Amino acid sequence: MVHMVGMGYRTIKTAIGAGLAIWIASLLDLEFASFAAIIVIMCIEKTKKKTLHSIQKKFFASLLSLILGSICFELLGYNPIVLTLFILFFVPILVKTRIQEGLVTSIVIVLHIYTVEEATLDNLLNELYIIFIGIGIALLVNSIMPSFKKEIEKYKTKVENKFSVILNEFSAFLKDSKRNWDGKELIEVENLLNQAKSITIQDVENHLLRKENKDYYYFEMREDQLEILKQMASIVSIVSSSELDIKQRGMLANIFLNISQHVDSGDTTIALKQLEEYEESIRETELPKTREEFEIRANLFYLNFAIKNYLIIKKNIFNRNKL
Repeated sequence: MVHMVGMGYRTIKTAIGAGLAIWIASLLDLEFASFAAIIVIMCIEKTKKKTLHSIQKKFFASLLSLILGSICFELLGYNPIVLTLFILFFVPILVKTRIQEGLVTSIVIVLHIYTVEEATLDNLLNELYIIFIGIGIALLVNSIMPSFKKEIEKYKTKVENKFSVILNEFSAFLKDSKRNWDGKELIEVENLLNQAKSITIQDVENHLLRKENKDYYYFEMREDQLEILKQMASIVSIVSSSELDIKQRGMLANIFLNISQHVDSGDTTIALKQLEEYEESIRETELPKTREEFEIRANLFYLNFAIKNYLIIKKNIFNRNKL
């Protein structure tokens, strides 16, 4: 994004659009030319989609007020009581038609007609020209949007690094029960994902014709995986607290280590093969002899199930993004 001291990209666009609108309206010698700038200011939103919705509502509300206001004043007269009655009558119509966002612009249009006290064709056209200039400039300046691609890629890298740390800690925990880890990365990556999805939504709304956004699906996939990691964290803690020497524990540690080294890759072949070997090892191992061994092996089996889900979610999204 473009940033100046105390200014954002949207502020700069609004300032340029407002000045441009007044300049064009003044060139055409339109009355109330400054109102074109106000329309620009009120129509510019954070994204193209929001701007388009805002313009639609303000345009129809303004058009409706121009027609109804002119009829009302011409029939009942140009006086404060009629203006009050018109507003009381008009606002519920906007709410009913769900275009109440255009209230301010539509009331200003009515006030223009009220001020000149004459609903002639020239005056009506004057208002229409101002409306068209305002919404036209708003569309023009808001068609230039910053690219979020670099920012989204940075978030992907940060999320993947956090995932790598978490999975590596799982591996280390299974190998060394005395290892100290506070799990803060689980909270940090959740915050990163929320921020990333917010930016990705803006990117989606800046592409009016795009029906899908692969980046958004990517971060949703990571959210699903994070839920699995959270569930695994408590189980890993239980397993690592045991002093029992169980073969599958070391095997799972190696699987976690492998996954931690390939978080950014869509290739899950090696990890899935390791899981197959792990499951084969379970089938060949004798039944547990004590309650503690049974519980630990049950938890290890759950971790195996969770890891497989983690990898399947990842494999599906990477395959989808290739399409």
